[in-house]
Amino acid sequence: MSFEALPDGWRVWNEEPSGRAILVYRPDVFDGDDLPAECLPTIYLTNGARNARPGSGQYATDEWHVVLFLEPEVEAVSETRESREAGAAAAVDVAARFAAGDVDYRAAYQVPREAYFERLDELIEGE
Repeated sequence: MSFEALPDGWRVWNEEPSGRAILVYRPDVFDGDDLPAECLPTIYLTNGARNARPGSGQYATDEWHVVLFLEPEVEAVSETRESREAGAAAAVDVAARFAAGDVDYRAAYQVPREAYFERLDELIEGE
């Protein structure tokens, strides 16, 4: 499956021959203090091991993981699928849910970032 069905605002940042892919949301606006680059919503599709050990992601597994990161250590959605095709479909679904405002990104944060949340709300609602 390709990512042609991505909702507006989402882009394929990288798609590797091994099947891993990275999708990003509105990289054109996540570049300053208002919407910091480190907060770029990013969906990873990978079959790498999800262990916390450094380097463990380099080992392929039989499962495909779809993870929506709001920052490097802030996961909003994490799903597992049995095939790359099902994982790609899940990644597109996660992107659509995010773009529709159906992902509760506030719940993913331990420390609230209200000004950032308000600006992100405006961006998503304005789509």
